[in-house]
Amino acid sequence: MYRQTSPGQLSFEDFYLPFGGKLSGKNRWVKLAAMIPWETFESSYAAQFSEGRGAPAKSFRMALGALIIKERLGVSDEEAVEQVRENPYLQYFLGLSEYSDRAPFDASMMTHFRQRLSLELVSQVNEAVVQAVLVPEVAPAGATDTEAASPTDTATAAPTDETHEASGGAPEDTLPNRGQLLLDATVAPADIHYPTDLHLLNQSRASSERILDQLWATIRQPGQRKPRTYRQQARRNFLKVAKQRRPGRRQIRKAIGQQLRYLRRNLEQIRQVVADGARFEVLAGFWYQRLLVIQEVYRQQWLMYQQRHHRVEHRIVSLAQPHLRPIVRGKAGTPVEFGAKLAVSCVQGFCFIDHLDWEAFNEALDLPQQVERHKDRFGVYPESVHADQIYRTRANRQWCKARGIRLSGPPLGRPAATAKSDLERQAQHDARIRNAIEGKFGQGKRRFSLNRVMAKLPHTAATSIAITVLVMNLERRLRPLILFFVRLIHRYLAEAIARLKAFSSAHWRAAMGDPAMA
Repeated sequence: MYRQTSPGQLSFEDFYLPFGGKLSGKNRWVKLAAMIPWETFESSYAAQFSEGRGAPAKSFRMALGALIIKERLGVSDEEAVEQVRENPYLQYFLGLSEYSDRAPFDASMMTHFRQRLSLELVSQVNEAVVQAVLVPEVAPAGATDTEAASPTDTATAAPTDETHEASGGAPEDTLPNRGQLLLDATVAPADIHYPTDLHLLNQSRASSERILDQLWATIRQPGQRKPRTYRQQARRNFLKVAKQRRPGRRQIRKAIGQQLRYLRRNLEQIRQVVADGARFEVLAGFWYQRLLVIQEVYRQQWLMYQQRHHRVEHRIVSLAQPHLRPIVRGKAGTPVEFGAKLAVSCVQGFCFIDHLDWEAFNEALDLPQQVERHKDRFGVYPESVHADQIYRTRANRQWCKARGIRLSGPPLGRPAATAKSDLERQAQHDARIRNAIEGKFGQGKRRFSLNRVMAKLPHTAATSIAITVLVMNLERRLRPLILFFVRLIHRYLAEAIARLKAFSSAHWRAAMGDPAMA
C-alpha cells in the first residue's frame, strides 16, 4: 500500500526542531532538496504498490533520498541510517517535517529501495534535474524556462545563438545545430573475487556437495550409505595448485580436469537421488538457482577444456552473480573488467546513461541513438560530437555528415600538406574537449562508488550505477553555487584589503609630515 504525500514542497523554515532554532537555507542538503522534483515522479513510484493491501510503504522522497545520501557520503547502509538519525538536515532532505532521534527506517530497507527504484525511473529523475538547468541555454528560443535565473544558471550557462524568428522560434527541422556532445563508454566493476576457472570449479563443486546433502537427507533410509563425493580429496587437489605462487599451465589444466570430473560425479549423484524420490521443492530458492548456474558452469568449462581455448559465449565468472561477463577493455593494468558496461553522453559536465548492459557491446553502434536522444532532450542536434577513435567509423561519419554534425578527429584519407598543421591543431583541440568525460569517469570511480558496485542483483546494481550518475549531476549543479559565493567573498576581501592598504598608506604619510596630507 502507498499513501501519497501532501502536495507542496516542505519549507526548511517550517521544519520543527525540538531544541529550538531553524534550519539554514545555505546548507547543502537544503539546496539539493530544492533541485529534485520529488512530486513529479511520485505517481510512477506509487504504481508498483497495491492500493489497499499491506503496510504503507516509505515515500518516494525517502527512498530516493536515502540512496542519494548513502552515495554522496560514501558510507554503508547501516552508517547512512545512523547519519540520518543524527542529522536534522538529512531528515529534512528525506521529507520529514520534524526532527526525531529515532531512525526513520531500518538499514535493511535500503535493499528494498534499490529494488523499487528502477534504472528507468532514476534516469528520468536525472534528466529532469539536468534539463532544469540546460534547457533554457541549449533549447531553441521560445522554450519554456523551467527554472528561474540563479547563480547556478549564470555559472553553467553557455553562449546562446540569436533568436531564429521574431515570433519566438523556427520549426524544429530548421533549427541550427548547437552545443557539444561528448560520448564514451566505461565499465562499472562489480565486487567479486577475481575469477579463475579453477576457483570457479572448486566453488561449484563445494556448492553441489551441499545441494546433494540436502536432497539425500529427504530420502535417507536406516542403514543406507551416503553417496560418495570425494570432497576431502577434491579439496586437497585444489589447494595443492591454488597455494602455489606460479603454477605451470600443465598443473592448472590437470587441476581443472580433476575438478571437472569431481563436479560431473556430483551432478550425476544429484540426478540419481532425484530419480530415487527426492524433490527439488525441498531446496530453498537460492540453492535451486545455484544448481542451475552450476550446470551451466560445468557445460561451459567442459567445452573450453575439451577444445583447449578460453572463450565461450555468455561466460559465467561468478556463482553469486551469474549475470556478470568479462568485458575486454585492453587498458594497462586492467585488460579485462567484470561488471556492467555503460555508454555515457556528457553535455556541459552533466552525464546521461544511454545504454547499460551486462554483455559486451560495441559502443560505436550507439552513436546515432545517443545523438537522437540528445535531440529529444534539448530540441536540437549538437554542433559537434567528441568521441574516441572507435566511434569514427565510416557509417557514423556519413550519418553525422548528413545532419550537419562534425565528428571529432581527423578526416579519412591523406591530408594536404598545407592543411596538415590545421588538422593537427583541430585534433588536439577536440582531444582536450573530450577529456571532460574522462574526468567524469574519474570522479565516479574515485570519489563515488562507480569503481566497485556492491549491489549483487542485476537490477539493484543498475540502480546503484544510475544513483551515482544522478549524484554526480547534483554535485555539478551545486558546485556553481559554491563557486559563486567563493568568488563573491574573494572580491569583497580584495576590495577590503585595497581600502586598508590605501588607508594605511595615507596614515603613514600623515605621520611622516607630508604637506599634501596636512
